[in-house]
Amino acid sequence: MKIIPMLSLLCLSTLSFCTAKPGEPQDSGFLGQDTLITGTPPEPVALPTPIEIVIEKELLYDQHTLADTYPYKDTTREFQWDKIRAGLRLLDSIQQKPSRWAIFQNYRNKNGEAPLVRKFHRDAYKRVSDTLGIERYQSVPLYLPEDTLIAERYGRDGALVKLLDDNNRLFRIQTIYTNGEWLVPGKYVKPIADSVTFDKAIFVDVTNQNIATLEHAGSKWLVRSMNPATTGQHRPPYAQETPLGIFVVQEKKARMIYLVDGSKETGGFAPYASRFTNGGYIHGVPVNAPRKSLIEYSPTLGTTPRSHMCVRNATSHAKFVYDWAPVNETIVFVFD
Repeated sequence: MKIIPMLSLLCLSTLSFCTAKPGEPQDSGFLGQDTLITGTPPEPVALPTPIEIVIEKELLYDQHTLADTYPYKDTTREFQWDKIRAGLRLLDSIQQKPSRWAIFQNYRNKNGEAPLVRKFHRDAYKRVSDTLGIERYQSVPLYLPEDTLIAERYGRDGALVKLLDDNNRLFRIQTIYTNGEWLVPGKYVKPIADSVTFDKAIFVDVTNQNIATLEHAGSKWLVRSMNPATTGQHRPPYAQETPLGIFVVQEKKARMIYLVDGSKETGGFAPYASRFTNGGYIHGVPVNAPRKSLIEYSPTLGTTPRSHMCVRNATSHAKFVYDWAPVNETIVFVFD
């Protein structure tokens, strides 16, 4: 069965997309480890030629700002502008033709626990995931068009998708991060208003532990901030990696309360939290109970993954994101 990631289609559609200009790094592509799909891809279509992506720095938030490259211990870290440019090119390309957009939603299984998929794995903590490692909890079942009895795999809460048909109980959708066509029960799909244009994007780099915000203005994408961040670590059963993908900011909480692991006891709060997938928020430095006052910065920011799934920021930067990024209109790219 042939597998066609979205960016591969874009590369095939125009040489200018995959060929760097003199002196400009070549796009390595945005899609990460979750690029393989088991569903039947849609018929190839003639995609519009992507416009040139021009990125300029015009910061709106200028605290704790990182350089394009910067030292970290005995290595050098960087903002991967080639991957950021590829993400923006993908975002521009998918918006060149009128489309209906939607978000997968099943935070805390509020729309019902997804059924078991055809092939699944159960770990030592009895948590179920599909063959790509996407957990059943808080996820959405994806059915192949030719088999609507047993789900094939799971889709992540918060993922941006294209809504192709919502006239039946099972909505026909196209995933963006992985180019595939699926049928999904309508209760898991939230349509986005037709008037929405995705002009703001947040890029979270789990390899370099940094975050950049960009805003589309005229013919350019303007960099609004460049900051250190700390993403999720693999420490089951409570902590897990920040998942790779293309998500939408879904809700905001001025104070996101969290519990002590394995209990119902309040552990503290994370300020200025913007949720984009499952329990994954972009937020400020956590404040452990009984403390109540905010903490601006932590020396662990920009070092190694250590959160439960969230993306930690300096608190003032989290507030900037909280104020700047509108719900249902801001795209979050998480890449490695």
